[in-house]
Amino acid sequence: MNLDVYLVGGAVRDALLGIEVYDRDWVVIGATSDEMLKQGFQQVGKEFPVFIHPKSKEEYALARTERKMGVGYHGFEVFAAPSVTLEEDLIRRDLTINAIAQDKQGRLIDPYGGQTDIEHRVLRHVSEAFAEDPLRVLRVARFAAKLHAFGFTIAPETEQLMTQMVQGGELSALTPERVWQELVKALSTDSPSVFFEVLDRVGAVQALFPSLFALHGVTQPKAYHPEGDVWIHSLMALDAAAKLSTDIRVRFAALVHDLGKGLTDPELWPKHYGHEAAGVPLVAEFCRTYRVPKKWQQLAERVTEWHGLIHQGLTSEGKPFLKPKTYLKVLKSCGILKNSVGFDAILLACEADAKGRLAFEACAYPQRDFWLRLATSVNAVDHQAIIKQGFKGAEISLEIDKARLQLIVDFLKTYSATAE
Repeated sequence: MNLDVYLVGGAVRDALLGIEVYDRDWVVIGATSDEMLKQGFQQVGKEFPVFIHPKSKEEYALARTERKMGVGYHGFEVFAAPSVTLEEDLIRRDLTINAIAQDKQGRLIDPYGGQTDIEHRVLRHVSEAFAEDPLRVLRVARFAAKLHAFGFTIAPETEQLMTQMVQGGELSALTPERVWQELVKALSTDSPSVFFEVLDRVGAVQALFPSLFALHGVTQPKAYHPEGDVWIHSLMALDAAAKLSTDIRVRFAALVHDLGKGLTDPELWPKHYGHEAAGVPLVAEFCRTYRVPKKWQQLAERVTEWHGLIHQGLTSEGKPFLKPKTYLKVLKSCGILKNSVGFDAILLACEADAKGRLAFEACAYPQRDFWLRLATSVNAVDHQAIIKQGFKGAEISLEIDKARLQLIVDFLKTYSATAE
């Protein structure tokens, strides 16, 4: 294929940083849509001239310029023509580190100083056109989280521009789907708390996630939470979850598990009686706002409602603490009698909550093993044997629960004896 093609964007950036490259995007200079189609490319989308390579299936986009014509990230007029230069295409990108191209011979084209910013570990906007797309506020925060381990920081002028965008109400043009997409990508990083810290500094947490913002300054018992307020604890729990699990649902549940503390009357601080149940509607509202998948919502709600009792499953000495009926209530409410795999996700989020505290980061969490073993024991009930005894209708459920309770009693006796 005789095309003037350049590798661009994240593939070039990540290669320079020594990060393994999985996806590659290309820009084509001096071609038309008809020429691309004649060479076997398949066009995708209607807004932008993007094509799929017939063999590699990688994306090839015609060089283009964009002009702001309306509100939000949809309000752009796109111009793609053979006359558009590589430099004109690169200047429309968000950050200098993403505005580097590489030709077929491996030579870098870097008109806006991206290599220098990579060397100095700086996230800097390419041009003032950055302010035309509100989604870029979230993208920069995500890149700050993604590249945190490399020591990247945001250029002061870029962070100031982000703040001005937020103050100007630009984020109101974002759709829930796009916010959620960026949030999911941020949760996938090794340092997801950085995403929220950046958004908080520029005022975007208050604008986009008011129930999270409400946790600022909400005090907690210092003996259990020496790290400070609930906002700090929530971000620490999020990072703890990232260390414990690659399951992004677990990370999301850890982030929102204490939203109910934002509703506690300040006169009752630092205690937060009933914050677990109070937080469930807030989690549900968050999920409705951003159209969070139902399974994510279900996990987050269960963690929010039951993390307190799950923590209390064992005393600090490692002894069972709750009543048998309470253990059964938690198990049934968490759905483990149908899906024990989902229960482990709940327990991981609870462990992240326990470890997301200053000086508790390396603490043991025997509750996880305890609850998993208890669940295995309770799931050993022989339903068919109970049905064969002649029980019918509601009687069957009652007898099954009786059998479960007995198994719990037996398990607790054995566990207590071995814990001594």
